[in-house]
Amino acid sequence: MSYANAVKLLRLAIAVSGRVGVTLSDIEEMFECNRRSAQRMTVALTDVFVNTDRWVDDEQFAHWRLPTESVVAFLTPTPEELAVLARAIDKLRNDGAANEADALKRLEEKVLAAIPRSLRARIEVDEEALLQALGLAARPGPRPVVEPDVEHQIATALKARHAIDILYKGWRDTEPRWRKLGPHGLLLGTRRYLVAQDLERKDNRPRHYRVEDILEVQESNENFAWIDDFDIANHARGGFSSYVNEEEIEDIVWKFSPEAAHRAQRFVFHPDQTTQTESDGSLVISFRACGLLEMCWHLYAWGDKVEVLAPEALRAMVAEHRRSDFESLP
Repeated sequence: MSYANAVKLLRLAIAVSGRVGVTLSDIEEMFECNRRSAQRMTVALTDVFVNTDRWVDDEQFAHWRLPTESVVAFLTPTPEELAVLARAIDKLRNDGAANEADALKRLEEKVLAAIPRSLRARIEVDEEALLQALGLAARPGPRPVVEPDVEHQIATALKARHAIDILYKGWRDTEPRWRKLGPHGLLLGTRRYLVAQDLERKDNRPRHYRVEDILEVQESNENFAWIDDFDIANHARGGFSSYVNEEEIEDIVWKFSPEAAHRAQRFVFHPDQTTQTESDGSLVISFRACGLLEMCWHLYAWGDKVEVLAPEALRAMVAEHRRSDFESLP
């Protein structure tokens, strides 16, 4: 089946779900096709979606319909649709239509709430990339340089769940060497890490490869066995930023001074963090994660307005670098 026909079939499946069904005449009008093409589409629909129901009404017109749950996975809005919705909200607000903007914002919140958590982060990243492409957003600041072809090959392999061969030079390697990987996802942060199995090892655990250190990617059409129950969003929760090592996860406790507490309350340092406001107005943030070096980079920006209560190793790392002369907080 061609890509164009697959798109048409998916549109038809969405159209017939959760309704009394569509007739051949409905299909002809929807896709601007003749009766024979409409009939072929219903055959394809029945072949692909085996729970398609065909029934005949009192006027002897055949209807085709699908239960909504059959296509719910395809109902997730695209990044383009979310971006257009966000732009419409901004335009209404800028035009002085505050009530209409608020109503559309509530609709946006309902749509986002209906998206499975496993897909939400990916869609938000895609939406951000789309806005950048449209010239409506920019990402300032330093970032590693990654070859566009490397990024494209990784993205293609991730979507297809195909194995890849990478020419990689890790920081401990004297020379680059080829590795055969089963890619499972990307961690995006100060650095980008490809999370993947090393298919030449037997331990079946995820490893991390800096994307900027990948010199070349060769995709294959070879499938591989996915790590049981692996989820990139859950995996990412083990780290403070993009560095994740499950063996280094520990309890983290920071105390922000009363002067910085209000500002710190507007940050999400970790999705599983807990907060507690002390009697003097200071704010204590607790979470479990790894990546002490990345935490140091962030904590430095808070100067002497934050104190590390735990772990002791992190406390020692920042002790000599807490400044009092920063003009503003992050």
